[in-house]
Amino acid sequence: MKNIKVLLAEDDLDFGNILKQYLEIHNFSVSWAKDGKEALETFKYDNSSKVETFNICVFDIMMNGIDGFTLASKIIDINPEIPFIFLTAKKMKEDKIRGLKLGADDYIVKPFDADILVLRLRNILKRVQRLTINEDNLQSYNIGNYIFDSKNHLLSIDGNIQPLTARETSLIQYLINNKNELIKREDLLNTIWESNDFFSGRSMDVFISRLRKYFKSDPSISIDVTRGVGLTFKVLKK
Repeated sequence: MKNIKVLLAEDDLDFGNILKQYLEIHNFSVSWAKDGKEALETFKYDNSSKVETFNICVFDIMMNGIDGFTLASKIIDINPEIPFIFLTAKKMKEDKIRGLKLGADDYIVKPFDADILVLRLRNILKRVQRLTINEDNLQSYNIGNYIFDSKNHLLSIDGNIQPLTARETSLIQYLINNKNELIKREDLLNTIWESNDFFSGRSMDVFISRLRKYFKSDPSISIDVTRGVGLTFKVLKK
């Protein structure tokens, strides 16, 4: 995998150096920031150049100053499309949920085999590529009182515009294609997340909660869950 730019934020100098070297051996181009502040400045500079911007970020959670969660939140404000992985020495459920709510693509607990990180990075990048919708199939849809612009990743109602990430756009598109039908949970996970594991399942739950908020202004639209089976995207108004 060539020309893949990784922003690594890791304040453990020995561990960060090892990760950087290992990723570079596997043909990743790595910018290693020694703390959250440096990582944020690096990302801002790179993003402003508009040339060969970062493809993915890897953030240690427990860093002095700007921690990994805060760093991810600030970077999402700059580029909501950027995928990222959290590294942590803790196995706390609360940390995983917090990371998922931020939109993390994965969560790796230290210590781990560096090969695992390489595989996770490659899988996420493949998934991101597949989430990119073919330009020829992009359309605008009326969903109840909403207008869904899949080409520009926008959802709007009464002049209020909600920008969407690529995954949110793909998820809404899938729901539209299967509206008013019971969608099996595993089918949705395998199609949009390309995985049916615990992490993907929790990530999907976060995204579904987010879509409920996006569609709350139209009572004719709902996302109803059938526990243990799946969900139904109900649209009562044409």
